[in-house]
Amino acid sequence: MAVAGRPRFSLATVVVDCPDAQALAEFYRRLLGWEVKFSEPDWVLLRCPDGGTGLSFQSEPEYRAPVWPERPEEQQKMLHLDIRVDDLEEAEAYAVSVGARRAEFQPQDDVRVFFDPAGHPFCLFLH
Repeated sequence: MAVAGRPRFSLATVVVDCPDAQALAEFYRRLLGWEVKFSEPDWVLLRCPDGGTGLSFQSEPEYRAPVWPERPEEQQKMLHLDIRVDDLEEAEAYAVSVGARRAEFQPQDDVRVFFDPAGHPFCLFLH
């Protein structure tokens, strides 16, 4: 429903830049169990079967992976994904099996930080 004096906005997708949209979309498709809704060579849109905001991947030839934890003068992350899981140990093992890399630095006991194949950090957390 639109608020008086303001047009209606609806977040449709979050776009993740990467060196290879097809490869990174396949990683997240396997990790999340989402469906490919649209695909072309340099762009892929995934959606959760239950609906909601999508996740898109766009190939960028000049993409540079961020450094985490952040360091001055290094490529900074623009955002990261927080993914809720029911079992942290089981989710961690699965994430690694589909191509994630566990970050050396882990800031909390109940959160696990990983890097996707393009180097974007993402977190797995309980409930």
